[in-house]
Amino acid sequence: MTTNHGMPISDDHNSLKSGARGPVLLEDFVLREKIFHFDHERIPERVVHARGAAAHGVFELTDSLADFTTAQVLSDTSLQTPVFVRFSTVAGNRGSFDLARDVRGFSVKMYTPEGNWDLVGNNIPLFFIQDAIKFPDLAHAVKEEPDRGFPQAQSAHDTFWDWIACTPEAMHMVMWQMSDRTIPRSYRMMQGFGVHSFRLVNAEGVSTFVKFHWTPLLNMQSVVWDEAIKINGADPDYHRRDLYTSIADGEHPVWELGVQLFTEEEAAEFDFDHLDSTKLIPEEVVPLRVVGRLTLNRNPANVFAETEQVAFCTQNLVPGIDFSDDPLLHGRNFSYLDTQLKRLGSPNFHQLPINAPRCPFANMQRDGHMQMHPQATRVAYTPSLIDPSGPREDPVAGFRTFPAVVQGLKTRERSATFSDHYSQARQFFFSQTEPEQDHIVAALIFELSKVELPLIRSTMLGHLATIDAALGQRVAEGLGHTAPIVPATPAVEPRTDLKPSPKLSILANGPPGMVGRLVGMLVTDGASSVIVGALIEATVAAGASPKIVCPRVGGVTLDDGSHLCGDFQLAGGPSVLFDTVAVIASEAGTTALLGEAAAVSWVHDAFHHLKVIASTDEAEPLLAVAGVAADAGIVALAGAEDPVAYVTLAGQGRIWAREPTVRTVY
Repeated sequence: MTTNHGMPISDDHNSLKSGARGPVLLEDFVLREKIFHFDHERIPERVVHARGAAAHGVFELTDSLADFTTAQVLSDTSLQTPVFVRFSTVAGNRGSFDLARDVRGFSVKMYTPEGNWDLVGNNIPLFFIQDAIKFPDLAHAVKEEPDRGFPQAQSAHDTFWDWIACTPEAMHMVMWQMSDRTIPRSYRMMQGFGVHSFRLVNAEGVSTFVKFHWTPLLNMQSVVWDEAIKINGADPDYHRRDLYTSIADGEHPVWELGVQLFTEEEAAEFDFDHLDSTKLIPEEVVPLRVVGRLTLNRNPANVFAETEQVAFCTQNLVPGIDFSDDPLLHGRNFSYLDTQLKRLGSPNFHQLPINAPRCPFANMQRDGHMQMHPQATRVAYTPSLIDPSGPREDPVAGFRTFPAVVQGLKTRERSATFSDHYSQARQFFFSQTEPEQDHIVAALIFELSKVELPLIRSTMLGHLATIDAALGQRVAEGLGHTAPIVPATPAVEPRTDLKPSPKLSILANGPPGMVGRLVGMLVTDGASSVIVGALIEATVAAGASPKIVCPRVGGVTLDDGSHLCGDFQLAGGPSVLFDTVAVIASEAGTTALLGEAAAVSWVHDAFHHLKVIASTDEAEPLLAVAGVAADAGIVALAGAEDPVAYVTLAGQGRIWAREPTVRTVY
C-alpha cells in the first residue's frame, strides 16, 4: 500500500501522534491525503449524512457553568442563543428513506456572541472507530457495494460485515447499531451526544473534561423492525414530515442539555480511556448534570439554502471550550473543513447566511471563489503602519488553547488503554430489558442472514460469543449455524463484572407517555358520534394528536348525521404511521371493511407491532379476521368513559408481553 504518489505506507490504522495518547500531528501526510481524497469523493451531496432534516430554535442556559468555563453560552443564564439543528441518517443518499437502520446525526450550530459553536454529534454516545484514519474504510464498507451500486441505506450486506468482522474495536458500536436506538420513532424522541470528550477552561485556566448529552422531553421511543420496513414504504419521509409538522403545529420539540464533568485525575481512575471514542462513561460513574434547554420553534424557509448548505465543523469552538486528545476528534477537525470546501465549492462557505456568525467577525482573509464581502481597504495583512486600525488579535478575549503537556516519541500506534473492545459491548447488552435484548438478537440475525460469505458470518459469531456466549449461540441458532463457534481472541480479556447501566436502555427509562404521539382512528359511516367525540377529547387532553382514517379521505357520516372529515384515506394511512390505534365502526361499516385488504392489514399490523388497540363492539369481526387475540392491550369502547382508559393505557407504550406470540424470539 502506498500514498497516491507512490510512497509505501507502514501503518494504515493509526494516525501519527506525539506519544500513544498524545495529540495527532499535522505532519501526518498519510492521514491528510487519505481523508482529503475521501472528503472529495462525492459532489455535491454529503458523502455521509446526506439525508437530513433541520430546524431553527433557541438554546437557554438554566444552570451556569461559570466555575468551569468562560464560554458565555455555558456561563450566562440571561442569554438566548439562536441555534440551527440538523438531523440525518449516515449511510443513505438524499433520496433514501428515513427509517433505515442507521446511526442518526444530531448536529447543533449555536450562534453565540463569541462566534459559532458547532456540536456535531450523533444519537449514540460512541462510534465504530478509535482513529479517524479508519473513517474512509468504514464509509466505503457500509455504502453501496461499488461493483453493483446497492444496497442503499443498509448495512445488511457483505462488505460492511466483512469490515466489522475484521475490526474488533467496532463491537461496542455494533451492539448499539443493532439495538432499537437506530430505528427511532421520531427525531423528537431520540437522544443526542457530542461523542468525544472536550475540555472546559475557566477564567483561572483550569481545565475540566466534559461530555455533552441531549435528552428529549418527550422521552425516547423507537419503532419495531417490521414497522420500520412498512413505514419506509408508506411514507419514506416519515421523520422529516414528523419534525416539520410538529413545529408547524406549535408542538415545539425540546431537549435538555446535560453534561458529564470530570477531572484528569478522575479520568485516570476509569477502567477505560475516555479518549477512546468507542467507549462511553456510564452515568452511574459520572452523573449527568442538566444545564440547559434546546427548543426547535421554526422550520427552514428554504431547505436547500439552509438544511443543505449548512456546514458544521467540529473545529468551531468558542473561548472556554477546547479539544481533548481524542484522535478521532482531531481527524474530524481536518475532515469537516475540507469537506465543506469540496461540497460548497468555496473557501467562503462561512459567508452563506445559514453559516455566518450572528456576532461581528473580521480578519485578513481575502478574495476566493464566491467572495460576498469585498473589503475596500489597502491593507490585507498584519502588522501594518498604514492601517493600524484594522482587525487585530485579542490576547484577553481570544481563544487560547489549553496548555496541556505534550511529550512522547512520534509514533503510529494505539495506546494500550484503547485495547478492550468487548467489555462495554457486553455491558450495553446486559443493560437492556429483555425485549430490547431480543431485538438486538433479531437484528443481528436479519443482518447476518443477508451476508453471502459463510466465513464472515462465522467470524462475527466468534465476536458475539466473546461478548457473551449465550448471545453468540442465540444468533447462531437464528442463522441455522450448526458448526462450533470459535470465539475471537481479544487483545485484553473482557470484563464480566461491569454492572448494567439502566440509563442505556430505552424501555427502562419510563413509559413514553402520550404527549406528541399520534392516535390513528379508523372510522366508518354510521359510527358512534359519542365515542368518536369522547376519543378525540381524551386524545387531545393527553397531549396527543388524533388522526382520522376513513375509507374515503372526504370523510364519513356519523350516527347522528354529523360529518367527520378524514386526515387519511384507508390505503394511504396505514397503522404503522400511528403510535396507537382505534377502530370505531358501525355494523355496515365493518362489513364493508371486511372486503378491504387494507383494513385487515391495518388492524393486523397494529396487533403485530404490539400497539394498544381500541375498538367498538361492532368492529369485533374485523379484529377476528385480522388475527387479533384478546390481551391486556385490547380495549373495548362501549361507552363514553372508555376512551380515557384507553388513552391512559396507550401512554404506557407497547404491549411487550405480546411479542413472543406474534414472532419467533431466538
